[in-house]
Amino acid sequence: MADDVGTDEAHRRPPGVDDATVEALGMLTKALEYTERARGHLYAVHHMTGGADRMLAEAVRMLRQAGHEEQAGLVERELLGRDVVPGMWTYQLVEAYDRTYYRVFTAVEEQVRQDLAAGRQHLAEAEMQRAARSRRRGPTAP
Repeated sequence: MADDVGTDEAHRRPPGVDDATVEALGMLTKALEYTERARGHLYAVHHMTGGADRMLAEAVRMLRQAGHEEQAGLVERELLGRDVVPGMWTYQLVEAYDRTYYRVFTAVEEQVRQDLAAGRQHLAEAEMQRAARSRRRGPTAP
């Protein structure tokens, strides 16, 4: 099991790092993981909104084909290609999120880990993994 993440040196707390620090770093990482999920949802909004806009174009075509020029014009004028917030399409929201929040968040999280734990990741999780395996295996014979 030399390749086991929970037992490798990269996932062991450095000397002098106390439980409170490991717990705080774990919470910081958890916050980053939530940010990763939020970013994924933002990309989902981007993809779904783009898909809806393509469907709107098809709806406009179909309304015209069915002889409903006034309603097709309304959909085209009011919805097709519309900004989702003033001056922005969803790709711009994604870019702004990445530039002003996500990249800063990841850099700060990494800096704090460097400062407090030699950059090591998932210390709390690795310790939980080792403890769970130890309980599962039971006491070792002398």
